[in-house]
Order: sequence, then structure tokens, then C-alpha cells
Amino acid sequence: MTEQNESRPRLSKRRRENSPAGTKKRREVWVTVEEEAALVARAEREKVTVPNLLISTALSEHSESPTERRAIAAELMSLHNLLARSSNNINQLARQANATGEFPAEAREALKHIRTVAMRIDDAIDGLM
Repeated sequence: MTEQNESRPRLSKRRRENSPAGTKKRREVWVTVEEEAALVARAEREKVTVPNLLISTALSEHSESPTERRAIAAELMSLHNLLARSSNNINQLARQANATGEFPAEAREALKHIRTVAMRIDDAIDGLM
């Protein structure tokens, strides 16, 4: 594994990382058969364990689930890649404009694309709040 891959968090983690101090408290939760079935089904959908689901849901300040957080992270990574590619295109268009003294027609489309990406970023940020 490369250093770059080691520094990235895995998005499909089923269990939490071990705490340096170890387990501090143990809590028992009594549930009905129906509640247990619902917990197991949701944990499978979210691709986490039932204890992880209970803890992350109870302690989250927002109402998003682990799957929603992974989707938001994936969307933000996608937006990051779009911005990187777009900035490269804008750089190339600026070089062409400086060399020829003319504003390239492709620049209008590139700027439209940048505005679209900026709107997606605004939407992603609104989704976090």
C-alpha cells in the first residue's frame, strides 16, 4: 500500500477503530424481536455493525447516517476532482488567450462548467448543514 492510500480513510468501514484507552463502559440495550430485526436490517443497509449504528446515530449532532456521510464524502471527492480538471482547462485557455491576444470560444463553455461545479459545491455544503 502506498503512503497516499494509507492516509485516506476507508469509506466502507464496518467497525470502529480501537480506542487507545480500550473499552470504558459497557451498555446493554433490551429490544423486542421486531426492533432487533429493524436494527439488523438498517445496519446491513448502512454496512455497519448494530453497535456502531446505535452509537453513531445516538452521538451524531446531525441526522445523517453512515451511508449518507459516505455519500457526502464521495460527492466532495468528486467535486475536488472536477475542480482540479477545470482549473487545468482554465489554465490552458488563459495561456492561449495570452499567446494569441484573443478570448477563445471554448472559454465560455469552461466558465459555464465552473459555475455548475460551484453550484454543486454550494448544494453539497447546504446538505451538510
